[in-house]
Amino acid sequence: MTPVINEKINGVSFVAHRDSISQKNVDPLLNISANYAAIMPFAMIKTLNSPEVNYDAERQWFGETLVGGKQYINTLKKSNIKSMLKPQLWVWRGEFTGFIEMKTEDDWKLFEDTYSKFILAFAQVAQDTKTPIFCIGTELEKFVEARPEYWTNLITKIKSIYKGKLTYAANWNEYKKTPFWDQLDYIGIDAYFPVSDSKTPTVEACLEGWKKHKDTIKSYSKKYNKPILFTEFGYRSVDYSGKAPWTVDRIESKVNLEAQTNTTKALFETFWNEEWFAGGFIWKWFINHDKVGGLNNNRFTPQNKPVEQVIKAQYSLF
Repeated sequence: MTPVINEKINGVSFVAHRDSISQKNVDPLLNISANYAAIMPFAMIKTLNSPEVNYDAERQWFGETLVGGKQYINTLKKSNIKSMLKPQLWVWRGEFTGFIEMKTEDDWKLFEDTYSKFILAFAQVAQDTKTPIFCIGTELEKFVEARPEYWTNLITKIKSIYKGKLTYAANWNEYKKTPFWDQLDYIGIDAYFPVSDSKTPTVEACLEGWKKHKDTIKSYSKKYNKPILFTEFGYRSVDYSGKAPWTVDRIESKVNLEAQTNTTKALFETFWNEEWFAGGFIWKWFINHDKVGGLNNNRFTPQNKPVEQVIKAQYSLF
């Protein structure tokens, strides 16, 4: 048995900003028929083994604070755009969160205590704003692997505060090892799966590249009787966009808009018509639409690029 989805989540990963948002920041989402936005407040840790999680600090951008998260969610809601609140960790210099691992038991305890405060504070925001989906963590493979009992207890604590749907954003090569899907409502995957080694991959090549991944993903939906949610998905507008889509380094590589368009089309074609697939959140969308992206930008954002029209066409269908 596989779950059946009534409404597709046609989402964007809405990047926090130093300022509050207004209708002019929301209108570009309406223009692509998005019905969801992931709100992503960040907490900071100094290194991969620093046990103190710092959040809601005075020096943080407004969109990353408790008050800012509420303002973003409530402003989007006025235009019937729902939110997934997705608090995340940022390691200084942008090191990969999947490698976060403490060195001593005392450090683990302190890390767990401060992470819990961070997550439970935003769980309260999600409850107060009646946010439909709350994401309990993002790409924390070593933390999950080392402390499974902590996560089970954390989910119980979250459920005592927040009454909406829960997910966790597992990296594309992590979700098969995540031990607590049975406690959540969605199997969340950051879907940076390799699908083609070509410089400019065709849609057909990417569809072929998805086949082995899709079968496994579907089997997990069936195993847990939970819908799959792509908590992040997307491609850079760069050569070899489908080879290692998780790459975030600031390479000065040649812009390849066709590669981004084709990989995105193939992802939509592979998943969006499946009943067990809930939808997802494109990575990533900045609040000042007119000032970002564009034909000379080789980063992830689809804004002001041909792929934006691909997203609009897909999101308009459901």
